[in-house]
Amino acid sequence: MPSLPNTARKFLSALDDKRSSELALEVMDAAGITIGDDPSCDLQIHDDRVWARILREGTLGWGEAYMDGWWDTPSVDRLMDKLLRARLDREIRDNWVLIAAVLRARIFNPQMTRPFEIAERHYDIGNDLYEAMLDKRMVYTCGYWREAKDLDGAQEAKLDLVCKKLGLQKGMKVLELGCGWGSFASFAAERYGVSVVAYNVSKEQVGWIKEKYPSLPIEVHLDDYRNATGTFDAVVSIGLMEHVGPKNYRSYFELVDRCLAPEGVAFVHTIGGNRTTAHIEPWFDK
Repeated sequence: MPSLPNTARKFLSALDDKRSSELALEVMDAAGITIGDDPSCDLQIHDDRVWARILREGTLGWGEAYMDGWWDTPSVDRLMDKLLRARLDREIRDNWVLIAAVLRARIFNPQMTRPFEIAERHYDIGNDLYEAMLDKRMVYTCGYWREAKDLDGAQEAKLDLVCKKLGLQKGMKVLELGCGWGSFASFAAERYGVSVVAYNVSKEQVGWIKEKYPSLPIEVHLDDYRNATGTFDAVVSIGLMEHVGPKNYRSYFELVDRCLAPEGVAFVHTIGGNRTTAHIEPWFDK
């Protein structure tokens, strides 16, 4: 075992599961994380059961143990930076929570059954939180910082880049799948003179759009994107595909193709990774 401060050993000596404590000490030490009761330490342990819980439940156990007061840190961002740089998420991957998540992902299709429930828990908690953290247009995806000086400029630069990639011209009809707070729809209508039909499962976001942009040619539906119909010059999807799920990719792109005019253009903006996984990370999912 690596050489550790006496304070760290004091916190771990009472553990019933010695294997859990020894493994935890090794991986924490490898990540350069100090453990003890000194305020300068990265990690303070308040419940000795925490290590077994982390090994048993993975990232979900780690996060919920913090919520339960089992551990603390003077700097959450610094600690998480060390953990992620050391890839400790991979060290605790083989646990029953993740195995259950893999089985569930292969059997069930939650994106088909609970889109409105997810919207209610995530987006319908009130717009004040999002107003405090987002730009003036309430863009909830990455900005384009090449020439921007602030967040508002970066987000408008991104929206303008999307419009240019679509080749938008005045009078075009655009379908937007999952429109957030109407950032793209309002920008495209204002700057490029297009009309937008949008689909959204969040009551708060739909209400925001109708209140903020009553005079713009934006037709927003409180409905699942899979119910979209019509023919459009362009179809745009910014940050929706992350919610679609791999089981639904084919039907998602079939809908995009079905709604496009013969010479139409589709733009799909999403987050991806270099490794294929068959499940959603448990902490993120919950």
